[in-house]
Amino acid sequence: MSDFDFVSTLSQFAGKRVLVIGDLMLDEHIWGTVERISPEAPVMVVRANGDADCLPGGAANVAYNIRALGGEAAVVGVIGDDEGGEILRRVLAAGGVDVNGVVADADRPTSRKTRIWASHRHQVVRVDRENNTAISGAVVRRMIDYIYSASKDVDAVLLSDYAKGVICSEVVAAATATASVCVANIKPKNLSSFSDVGIITLNLAEASAASGMDVGDLRQVEEAGRLLLSRVGCRGIVITRGANGLSAFGDGEITHIPAIETEVYDVAGAGDTVVSALTMALASGAALPEACAIANSAGAAVVRKVGVATTTTEEIAALLGQATSGKI
Repeated sequence: MSDFDFVSTLSQFAGKRVLVIGDLMLDEHIWGTVERISPEAPVMVVRANGDADCLPGGAANVAYNIRALGGEAAVVGVIGDDEGGEILRRVLAAGGVDVNGVVADADRPTSRKTRIWASHRHQVVRVDRENNTAISGAVVRRMIDYIYSASKDVDAVLLSDYAKGVICSEVVAAATATASVCVANIKPKNLSSFSDVGIITLNLAEASAASGMDVGDLRQVEEAGRLLLSRVGCRGIVITRGANGLSAFGDGEITHIPAIETEVYDVAGAGDTVVSALTMALASGAALPEACAIANSAGAAVVRKVGVATTTTEEIAALLGQATSGKI
């Protein structure tokens, strides 16, 4: 891997088109200061400094990450017929994301997560408004019709599963029907739907739940990865290990990528960045171990930032240079 030309691969990200399918969310951030404790209850009173910042979350953040990495993104998912949905559609479109595959469903709200910050580093509370029930058959058919038409003109398909109802076996089947590169970030309860997906990513907790095994040390991670690879029948499994890096399983090989030492301010959205960079690297011709090294550096770049954030190929290249120079 040390001889791999990471810079050349990163330069190929420009213009790669990815179809992102999954659970769309609106992330709201309310910033303020704390001056006193409430007389009504032992809680902080946060004085808001202006209106909330509205950012894409979930699969919407994945699409935003693709754009930040120089790619083109089209998104398929469901929003409510409400203010949050209109805000999210507008934010995505302003970021250059193709929103023609977004379906508004009047019977469910837009998934909306509101974070209140007492400072730029201290989150006080998060409020979630969402509906996790299955998407109606009529809405699923509309998504599938769009997937079949749009997937013919993309370099990769990325399934972003937050278990909010969008990802089901019918949607996965449509996504994998024509995709040459297909990556999925999944929740364990949906594992049986992903047998035809090329690469599956899970974090440690998800890998433990999906395999039914403890994953407290590297040996256990390897056992769980092998088991999942054989059980699902996909081409590769990637297990992200937080502060310990990530592990890739595929083609009879196991590759452990160590973490890059960096200050961690906020891990929110880091998984979205990792799977986005992984997909872009695979679409650019990288093999799984090299794609994982790129994804690992992308994750390290965003945890240094407050809030759900994105990174760029320049930041990734800088961290890859640090990693390959023997500093980690």
